[in-house]
Amino acid sequence: MPTFDFKRYHLRSIHASDAEERAAINQELKVLYETLSAEEKVVFNEELQHFLIHEMGRLKTDYEAIKGGM
Repeated sequence: MPTFDFKRYHLRSIHASDAEERAAINQELKVLYETLSAEEKVVFNEELQHFLIHEMGRLKTDYEAIKGGM
């Protein structure tokens, strides 16, 4: 089963020079998704959900740390 590197796409998007570049990165993910088999799409979706939950938790922790320091 494949493992998808969502962090790589996320970092590229963060450092994109403009909205057009971010849109191109998102399009890459869409094209990748369309090339996957049904089984791989299940793994992709599960890994994406895990990545998003992990990142949201990290951002919440960072926000709370900053907010607490004010």
